[in-house]
Amino acid sequence: MNYFPWLTIIVFLPISAGSLLFFLPHKGNKLIKWYTICICIFELLLTTYAFCYHFRLDDPLIQLAEDYKWINFFDFYWRLGIDGLSIGPILLTGFITTLATLAAWPVTRDSRLFHFLMLAMYSGQIGSFSSRDLLLFFIMWEFELIPVYLLLSMWGGKKRLYSATKFILYTAGGSVFLLIGVLGLGLYGSNEPTLNFETLANQSYPVALEIIFYIGFLIAFAVKSPIIPLHTWLPDTHGEAHYSTCMLLAGILLKMGAYGLVRINMELLPHAHSIFSPWLIIVGTMQIIYAASTSLGQRNLKKRIAYSSVSHMGFIIIGIGSITDTGLNGAILQIISHGFIGAALFFLAGTSYDRMRLVYLDEMGGMAVSIPKIFTMFSILSMASLALPGMSGFVAELIVFFGIITSQKYFLMPKILITFVMAIGMILTPIYSLSMSRQMFYGYKLFNAPSSYFFDSGPRELFVSISIFLPVIGIGIYPDFVLSLSGEKVETILYNYFYR
Repeated sequence: MNYFPWLTIIVFLPISAGSLLFFLPHKGNKLIKWYTICICIFELLLTTYAFCYHFRLDDPLIQLAEDYKWINFFDFYWRLGIDGLSIGPILLTGFITTLATLAAWPVTRDSRLFHFLMLAMYSGQIGSFSSRDLLLFFIMWEFELIPVYLLLSMWGGKKRLYSATKFILYTAGGSVFLLIGVLGLGLYGSNEPTLNFETLANQSYPVALEIIFYIGFLIAFAVKSPIIPLHTWLPDTHGEAHYSTCMLLAGILLKMGAYGLVRINMELLPHAHSIFSPWLIIVGTMQIIYAASTSLGQRNLKKRIAYSSVSHMGFIIIGIGSITDTGLNGAILQIISHGFIGAALFFLAGTSYDRMRLVYLDEMGGMAVSIPKIFTMFSILSMASLALPGMSGFVAELIVFFGIITSQKYFLMPKILITFVMAIGMILTPIYSLSMSRQMFYGYKLFNAPSSYFFDSGPRELFVSISIFLPVIGIGIYPDFVLSLSGEKVETILYNYFYR
């Protein structure tokens, strides 16, 4: 047993080092940027070291566990610990945040506050992925909203205040349901309140109460990992945010909702989940079709990418609803893979916006001649987004397909119908992503623009896009990277709660 508090250090390092930003000298932004990037890289290396040497893949139980009494009054502990489910999202968080700080290089206004908020977000995300206490999970979940709101409302586009207010209303409204669910679970059925995940997982509830809890948690997580009809904050937020914030939103924030669905709704409330899973699957298929066809009608480039990520989250919901090994593994793989692809697409959209200062697709055209490197990376990554074989999106969606087809829970006809509708959704995906790259890069609209107007992507931008592109290819060729992390844990969840 390893008693060194790895996870506490990993959670506290970014925000405590980020608060030193305000004491750095005022001589310019370069020092602040380099400091932030060094903190992010150091944090990523520390996380990787702790997970490589102190995490055993074959053990489905909680590892690196820490348990400190925090508030005596109502049994509130500082409980951290990771298992196969949370190790993937934590590493994804470190990776995407490091690249997002590198992508935020052009930000000059109030850059200390900007970078401090990025680091605070980093802490909140890792805290919510690794917390083993319900109330701690809720606190980290809330703590994560404040930096996003400030990043939106201070560094956004023209309608930034509208979209930031919309974001905070939606997510805080979802968090009310989350808080009620947390308190209900913690206070039910025992003399003293317990908020520990391990004890709650073995507790059984009356079915009606469990359904009520399930609906509360489902609303909270449906706002975060947008499930229709609660997704409308997402296109506004992504359309207005600065693109480094977009990378964090698309790469990590959306994944917190899906993670919460697996972690709380599946582990703690299995009976209600087996009642609700057909509805989850129906909503997921509707979401794939709906978001893919809405994405076609968007003029704004970032909004189109945002709707595409809503459409991809549909696969995660279907995998979670299928209650099979394969389906749940595919959902976790899709969480990781869309984290990379969505972040990369937003980054490339943002860099091309920095070049062009154009937002609407029908004003663009012919950019491929003047910015060939961005064009190449954008084409490759939009291919990855439409699930080209050999990229990670294809593997994840294929595994979700297998999971839904082999599911024992459903009859044959509904399964065939749902697979058919999902296939239609996967046909709609190439339509919008290819038309997006056609409207941006082909044609003659900006063909004769003065060439001094453009300069192609520099080494920094090329480095960011290539280092997101490599894991996409890597997972696509050898998906066992991610599946080996979560496989044992997924089996434990399913066999403990669904097959007994």
